[in-house]
Amino acid sequence: MDFFFSLQALFLFILSIPLFIFLSGHNQKKPKSEGLKTYPFLGNLPAYVKNRHRLLEWITQILADQPTNTITFRRPGNIRGVITANPINVEYLLKTNFENYPKGYRFISLLGDFLGNGIFNSDGDLWKVQRKTASFEFNTKSLRNFVLENIRHEIQDRLLPLLEKASKSNKIIDLQDILERFAFDNVCKVAFNEDPMCLSEEQACGEELSPDFAQAFEDAANLSAWRFRYTLPFFWRIKKFFNVGTEKQLKESISTVHNFAMRIIRSRKKDSSSPDADLLSRFIANKDNSEEFLRDIIISFILAGRDTTSSSLAWFFWLISSRPHVEQKILDELKLVRSQNRNTGRTFSFEELREMHYLHASISEALRLYPPVAVNTKECREDDVMPDGTFVGKGWFVSYSTYAMGRMESVWGKDCQNFLPERWLENGVFQPESPFRFPVFHAGPRICLGKEMAYIQMKSIAACVIERFEIDCLGKNTCPEHMLSLTLRMKRGLPVQVRQWRTDKID
Repeated sequence: MDFFFSLQALFLFILSIPLFIFLSGHNQKKPKSEGLKTYPFLGNLPAYVKNRHRLLEWITQILADQPTNTITFRRPGNIRGVITANPINVEYLLKTNFENYPKGYRFISLLGDFLGNGIFNSDGDLWKVQRKTASFEFNTKSLRNFVLENIRHEIQDRLLPLLEKASKSNKIIDLQDILERFAFDNVCKVAFNEDPMCLSEEQACGEELSPDFAQAFEDAANLSAWRFRYTLPFFWRIKKFFNVGTEKQLKESISTVHNFAMRIIRSRKKDSSSPDADLLSRFIANKDNSEEFLRDIIISFILAGRDTTSSSLAWFFWLISSRPHVEQKILDELKLVRSQNRNTGRTFSFEELREMHYLHASISEALRLYPPVAVNTKECREDDVMPDGTFVGKGWFVSYSTYAMGRMESVWGKDCQNFLPERWLENGVFQPESPFRFPVFHAGPRICLGKEMAYIQMKSIAACVIERFEIDCLGKNTCPEHMLSLTLRMKRGLPVQVRQWRTDKID
């Protein structure tokens, strides 16, 4: 533990002495769930410190106990805000009163070193410019075809051979790591037409990429996310000023990420013959965009494309590993799609993927329970009152917990904790939910532009893998411990054994 962590702990201890004296004079027998008790000066800090290691579960429990599924929250450092799992509030926040709830100073400053002014870390005109360009590109058929072709190549030439080799050797592999490398290859090709070859046996994260880049990117995301959870929020700034501890690590990781991004940009600018199917080329075409701005765009797209789909699929494969009846229904659907389309290839077309309603429902159900972005935060511009009557002050943060929303009886019913793909189907056809009940892809003006492409990638991988292999997750009956970074990842990966199906399983 470095000097500043020790100083933080000492300062917290001194602040807490009056509280400990007060509590020592009270009866120690207390209800099992204490709710969110607020103390003078300390606010909700004692409960926060006690539960910081299980933040999502703690917040979910507290929100479920509230009639409106909403709480107010306060910590030292003038941090005040509202946390909600109420769809009515979420709609108000993300759509009805959108202009009053930007990302805000706190969010942008905490992630600014890593994400800069990219689309996920900007407001106002800066966000609108990026959104307009990206929106146009994401709606083009050429980009969809480009994405699908890259996915097919990655599945057919890299993923399936890798799993076949693992099945023959009976080797335990980390499926989460494999999915992250798949997603990383794919997003790099789609975003700026570079193939890092992270999933290739020939070369693990190619020379052009640098073997340190993938790890540096992951470290930068994790350390940036940790800034949100400091007990005393100003300590990260002190550590940054003195360039020590985690802030020193963060600075080094970001430097590696930025150098890679700038190398790609300068290489692309020199090569006028580069294809314009990728997203970076479209942004470079605007001569007003600086290299730093283009760098931030690259980093944002990598973050969106690498961590979200890989995290979602890791939880999906863990869920179906202990539910053979769900797996069999997916297999039956894949067999039907193939027979109806007379498809004998190793992958599926876009139209065939759209016919997979049960698979789509199964992935959506996994997203409901384990959303890749578990919590999202805005800032209140002017004093306001949420639809459920909760007051929100100017400058307060307002967070909605997608993770908690998936576990609210008031939203999903008494079976909300159960994995039930059927809840998404009506007469066998997938029925989408309101994005305010299911804000996994955000909602309102900032709804995720890559939603359709994310489903294409997830369904393509899931269909091709499930059709050929049994994925046996080690410890499949015990929920993996999660790591709350910018996305919801499994802390120790997803160790699995891969076995090829017997012929009678799919015939």
